[in-house]
Amino acid sequence: MEKFDKLTGIAAPMPLVNIDTDMIIPKVFLKTIKRSGLGVNLFDEMRFDRQGNEIEDFVLNKPQYRETEILVAGDNFGCGSSREHAPWAIKDFGIKCVISTSFADIFFNNCFKNGILPIVLPKDQVDVLMQDAEKGANARVTVDLKAQTVTTSDGESFSFEVDSFKKHCLMNGLDDIGLTMEKAASIDTYEEQAAQSRPWV
Repeated sequence: MEKFDKLTGIAAPMPLVNIDTDMIIPKVFLKTIKRSGLGVNLFDEMRFDRQGNEIEDFVLNKPQYRETEILVAGDNFGCGSSREHAPWAIKDFGIKCVISTSFADIFFNNCFKNGILPIVLPKDQVDVLMQDAEKGANARVTVDLKAQTVTTSDGESFSFEVDSFKKHCLMNGLDDIGLTMEKAASIDTYEEQAAQSRPWV
């Protein structure tokens, strides 16, 4: 998993509340178990019409937000079913951080496991970031995970809380497999000892 330390990028405003996982990645695209290739279908029913043409006024279709790396969203982001394809699609699109006043618990935890930083901030601070994001590509937001701060293009900074273990995993690029592999030497030692003490197993 890619390490997350400090990110300065374009933030896209998406003030809708209760954006659920079916809106993030519709169920028709859940046939794959691969983490890649889902970005093209992120927010599919909002990004495209029934003929597959882009809906021009959807935020991620606007030229200034096509390279978005940060999403500033409305309350209760990621609610609905627990599909892990939702963070897969977000990450594959290129978004590395989502900021909201609240997240659904399962989606929130799945973000960390897939290299995405979900940040919870009070509504007044999210409103400031939302307004900043509306400035377009010239307004770049900085997210510093080590310092646990989000800074607007105008230099206004907000602090956020993050679980120390999840922070460690993100900063070191460790998903569940990576965490297990950190213990590879201990696992090998255990297996060797087990083979010697119980050769019949």
